[in-house]
Amino acid sequence: MWEILSVLLLIAIGVGILAPRLFRQRPSGDSLSGTLLITGVSPRPDALGEQYVTITGVIDGPTISDYTVYLRMTADVEHWPAVGELKPVVYSQRNPDKWMFAPPDLPAD
Repeated sequence: MWEILSVLLLIAIGVGILAPRLFRQRPSGDSLSGTLLITGVSPRPDALGEQYVTITGVIDGPTISDYTVYLRMTADVEHWPAVGELKPVVYSQRNPDKWMFAPPDLPAD
């Protein structure tokens, strides 16, 4: 009986670790590139490591101009976003509220 419960616990832990990687958002086929001007950032906490940050800004792209968006995400305290930064983003042309930071360019082989 304990063996079965142990195996089920190990499977549950494995699913918990792998699920975020499997369901990570990726740009879809209707995605467009733009830039985000950060206009607001939650205060930097007095802690170490990754912490939650709320970012507000405006996206400019081929189909939108000064579209206000926000996002709550985790960020490393050592690389905390700042007001006035321009960041590349990818957004849905159908719904610009569905946006994410552009993935970094992969190095050429």
